Amino acid sequence: MKVIIADSNDIVRVGLRAILASDHSVDVVGEAISSEELLEMMKLNDVDVILLDYTAPGYTIDVIPKILNINKRLKIVAITPEQSPSVILDALKSGVMSYIKKDCDIPEILASVRETADGNKFFCGQILDSIRRSSIDVEHLENGNFSCEPVLLSERELEIIKYIAEGNTNAQIADLLCLSPHTITTHRKNIMAKLGTKNTAGIVMYAVKSNLVSPNKFLFTREN
Repeated sequence: MKVIIADSNDIVRVGLRAILASDHSVDVVGEAISSEELLEMMKLNDVDVILLDYTAPGYTIDVIPKILNINKRLKIVAITPEQSPSVILDALKSGVMSYIKKDCDIPEILASVRETADGNKFFCGQILDSIRRSSIDVEHLENGNFSCEPVLLSERELEIIKYIAEGNTNAQIADLLCLSPHTITTHRKNIMAKLGTKNTAGIVMYAVKSNLVSPNKFLFTREN
């Protein structure tokens, strides 16, 4: 398999190259220190997997959909320091297939590349734990919903998001706002479509990330 290492840190790239060199099935065809360099490298090489730290200096998460526009068959393994669940969710929605941390051990790093190249999702133990605690459904994320454009929500939608994040059901929100439950259900569907999520957890994470509610009010209801 042909792999590109994408990270602006020299020591990280040297370390990852050394690790991957221990697997004779892996051919590191390039190392990119910035988003721009990576995109140019993509045009010149037929690549199977990119090992990417999109949080490194010189990179942004925007590079992920741009990479996939060049090669839709490409598979991306994110390898970053500790990140919040909302950041992980954004990366997965943008097209990252597997996710590991930089302090993972060598076998996990090698396994992430092999499994991803074979078309399987791979998450290190720490990332998997974060995903589970945040109720992220990695099997039903829709890449097409990712956009670099800002999410535009009405004042009413923001109000409903806040109530949802505080643990209120549709019926309770309807009573609080003097609206019908059907209207709240419609608003809820529109909110999910705008946020690109299919469950309440995604709404809650947006509410916390946007400071609409305190993290202490992280209540997940059963109603989706």
